[in-house]
Amino acid sequence: MYQPYPSSGQPAEPERPCAPAPVLTAVKLMYAGAAVSTVNLISALVFIIGDHSAGRATVNGRRLTAAQVSHWLPLIITLAVVFGLAEIALWLWMARANGQGRNWARIVSTVLFGLATLQLIGGLREPGSHAGFAVMVFGWVVPVLAWLAGLGAVWLLWRPASRAFFKPQGFARVPPARPVLPGRPPRPL
Repeated sequence: MYQPYPSSGQPAEPERPCAPAPVLTAVKLMYAGAAVSTVNLISALVFIIGDHSAGRATVNGRRLTAAQVSHWLPLIITLAVVFGLAEIALWLWMARANGQGRNWARIVSTVLFGLATLQLIGGLREPGSHAGFAVMVFGWVVPVLAWLAGLGAVWLLWRPASRAFFKPQGFARVPPARPVLPGRPPRPL
């Protein structure tokens, strides 16, 4: 079989092995998290656009007038879209990078999961909404589903079967040198 010689004069990098099953499952869970986040964004937009009456909108315990609500509505929609799309993009980016065996992506995914945990805990401490069952379902169940997808993905990324896939390729591990004390012969390894 013919293998072309690298033209740069550099030896070719060894190919990374195929992703183990836990990593592939973690990547699928990240895609599921992106799908859940998409549903969450759509439901948030439907709720914001469809239910922006002044009777329910409050800020710091004060009810907003219809004029105040319509004044802030474009900003609220813009922020919801920007943060929703950013969340979806992070899910997809981490899925792709982890599927390629990038160790930094495994670490970033873990940090993002920690932040999502803090956000979920903070959201559970907020007082309940009286907006109805649909708001409760999309306000609590959907974020919990996304959190569970993140939990499963992070757990699978740090499994022992996944560790070898995330090790840097092309670097040989050299054990640290043992110090030699003056007047003593070096100990055998």
